[in-house]
Amino acid sequence: MKRHLLSAGDLSRDDVTLVLDTAAELAKVASRPVKKLPTLRGRTAVNLFFEDSTRTRTSFEVAAKRLSADVINFSAKGSSVAKGESLKDTALTLEAMGADAVIVRHQASGTPLRLTNWIGGSVINAGDGTHEHPTQALLDAYTMRERLGRLEGLRVVIVGDVLHSRVARSNVLLLATAGAEVTLVGPPTLLPVGVEAWPSATSYDLDAVLPKCDVVMMLRVQQERMNAAFFPSAREYSRRYGLDARRMASLPEHAIVMHPGPMNRGMEIAAEVADSMRSTVTEQVANGVSVRMAVLYLLLGGAEPAIGAEPEAEEVVA
Repeated sequence: MKRHLLSAGDLSRDDVTLVLDTAAELAKVASRPVKKLPTLRGRTAVNLFFEDSTRTRTSFEVAAKRLSADVINFSAKGSSVAKGESLKDTALTLEAMGADAVIVRHQASGTPLRLTNWIGGSVINAGDGTHEHPTQALLDAYTMRERLGRLEGLRVVIVGDVLHSRVARSNVLLLATAGAEVTLVGPPTLLPVGVEAWPSATSYDLDAVLPKCDVVMMLRVQQERMNAAFFPSAREYSRRYGLDARRMASLPEHAIVMHPGPMNRGMEIAAEVADSMRSTVTEQVANGVSVRMAVLYLLLGGAEPAIGAEPEAEEVVA
C-alpha cells in the first residue's frame, strides 16, 4: 500500500484483499479478554476533525487504542482554528508534535491531499466534502464479504443522494476494483454530472433493480448540503426511493441491506427494514473498527506482527 489513504481509487485489487484479510485477523482481538495489541506502541495518531462525526471519529480512536497507539483528538471547535489559524499552520503544529498518522475529516474536498504537502506521517481521508470516504468503502466491502462470501460478481445497488455522497463515490471505485457490478439509483437531480463516466450503471427505477441485486445500500439524504429543491417533498422521495417492507420483500432471499449512517428512518429506510435480519447497519459499525485497525497497521508499518498468539496461562506450581 501507499503511504497515504486519500481515495478508494488509489487501491489495487491486491491492496483491497490485503486490508480485508488483515481486518479479518484483527477482528479476533474483539473476542479476547484484553482487547489490545502492542503493535503500534509508541506511535501517535491524530483525529483532525473539522466536521461533526460520531461513528468515524470514535471508530478510528478505538482502532488506534487497540493497537496501543497514542491518540490525540483535535476538534476545530474550541481550537486555534476557531481563532483563524490556517490549515497549514495547524498541520505544521501536528507535525512538530510528531504525529505518525493524521486522520482528517474536512468540509472541503481535497483537504487530505493538501495535508500531505505539510505532514511527514501518513494522512488518512476520513471524509472530505462530497469527494470520498475510503475507509467507509473498505468496511462496507468487508461486511459484504463476511455476509456473502465474496465481492467478485456481486450486484450492488446504491440508492439515493449520490450527488452529495462521498460514501457512494468511494464504494463505486472500490467495488469496481474488486470485481462487483454497481448500479446507482436515484432521482436525476441527485445523480452528479458526469456519472456516466463512473464504473457503474445508473437507473431511476428502484423497483426494477431490486429483484436482481445481492446488496442494496441506502444513502442518507444530506439536506444540510442542499441549497435548492432537489425533490418535491420528503414524502414523495420516500415513495419513489425509500426502502420499505414491501420493497424489501422483492429482494432475493440472500440479499442484504446496508446503510452507512446516520439513518433518516422513515425517509430513505423504514424502521422495520433497518431493524430486520437482512440489515447490516450495526455490523458495519463493528467491522469499521477492525478495518481501521488494519489500515493503521498497514500504513504505519508496525514492527510487530499484526496479531500474535494469546499469551499462555502461567503454569501453577503445586
